[in-house]
Amino acid sequence: MKTIRVVAAIIRSKDEKQEPVVFATQRGYGSYKDWWEFPGGKIEPGETPEEALVREIREELSADISVGEYLTTVEYDYPEFHLSMACYWCSIKEGRLILLEHEAARWLPLNDLRQVNWLPADILVIEKIEETNRIFRISQ
Repeated sequence: MKTIRVVAAIIRSKDEKQEPVVFATQRGYGSYKDWWEFPGGKIEPGETPEEALVREIREELSADISVGEYLTTVEYDYPEFHLSMACYWCSIKEGRLILLEHEAARWLPLNDLRQVNWLPADILVIEKIEETNRIFRISQ
């Protein structure tokens, strides 16, 4: 089975109540049209995962991001390919997030990420975020 290496940006910010939120995008194309995902894309030859994330977010969302801490790598078998997705916490460095390729986007509360229909691989990312968030709350 073909393996596709990608990166995903878990872009976080705070809402008007200063509660943590993350940015989710809805696919506007392909066999998974209308499903939700964390933005990102394929790693090109010679790129580091961090460089790929910066490039992909600029191409897809017209903004510059800072790539922060590594969160997880998800390995998932879709019917057509094996996905290896490295996920990083990110923040907006410059610009506004403008949808250039996605159908829709939402800022979702960190404590309630399951409001949308996530792609199967992204659900594994959600589980990691929830686990990390639980550990953080316990240690406070």
